[in-house]
Amino acid sequence: MKTRKLISVILGAALCSTCLISCGNEPAANSPADTAANNSANTGAADTGESKSDLIKVGIINNDPNESGYRTANVNDLKATFTKENGYDAQFAYSLKNDEQITYAQKFIQDEVDYLLLSAADTAGWDSVLQDAQKAGVRVILFDRTIDADESLYEASIVSDMLKEGETAVEWLKGQSLDSYNIIHLQGVMGSDAQKGRSGALDKAVTELGWNVVTQQTAEWSAEKAQQIVQSVIDSGKKFNVIYAENDDMAKGAVAALDKANITHGVGKDVIVMGFDCNKWALEELKAQNWNYDGQCNPFQSSYINDIIKKLEAGETLDQKTIIMEEKGFDAATITAEDVEKYGI
Repeated sequence: MKTRKLISVILGAALCSTCLISCGNEPAANSPADTAANNSANTGAADTGESKSDLIKVGIINNDPNESGYRTANVNDLKATFTKENGYDAQFAYSLKNDEQITYAQKFIQDEVDYLLLSAADTAGWDSVLQDAQKAGVRVILFDRTIDADESLYEASIVSDMLKEGETAVEWLKGQSLDSYNIIHLQGVMGSDAQKGRSGALDKAVTELGWNVVTQQTAEWSAEKAQQIVQSVIDSGKKFNVIYAENDDMAKGAVAALDKANITHGVGKDVIVMGFDCNKWALEELKAQNWNYDGQCNPFQSSYINDIIKKLEAGETLDQKTIIMEEKGFDAATITAEDVEKYGI
């Protein structure tokens, strides 16, 4: 491993008192910090005879594991790869707030990690901390989500094309040739790459095709908040025939409100239901024709990241800066049991 240039990172007292990252202890309930990679359960160093200094030190910043089924799968995929058995000393930190994630990044830089792996809560605001990482010799790899920063500030990006996901979904919806489009638009956490891409595609179609948006609100990926929003629309008496939910959990919450009001949904019913992420249970709903469409978002990025780190450690040049995950959309009319098993997460 190359010797990195040392940096003195000056952090205020607030940072010292509020940082939630710890080593060797399980996080407290509702804490966004997670240090499972440092717990006694991961004893690979002892088993293989490796000392801690032989391991590649990584700090992994992600969104809340409880955010969605997609995020749970993403977190578990990373935990399974970045272990002592695989040659890593990994620390994990979680938050849905950009400022908290930036605080974690500063702490990881101070801890002199070799690699900072980042799934940003928001696309903006990362330039300064990534410049600090670069000065300290910490290599940054983005996963899951892009950010608004110069490509020189990170080594690689393994992401989904969120705009394409939205465009694929909108093109499918356009193909339904409804007499009118009255849409409830349930948005994810505002400013996230997923929200911006999926919302942007629908916003463009609404403007160009004259579709009607009955309401457009963020449910922050939450089934409960989505149910409340849809229930409010139902109570208002406004007519709608499409629910465009930017993840499966929000679609699930929307359907709960429809069921409570005895409003039919799915193939040939009163309301078209659209989700994203392809949770297995969501694809089962699709196959049962209770939902109409689900857009894939691939959470399994750790093997790509691992390959990139191995190449960088070997002094190799990366073939490409950005890797786009291959994804598709599924229609209730054509999905198969094989699709559910193969693509469900």
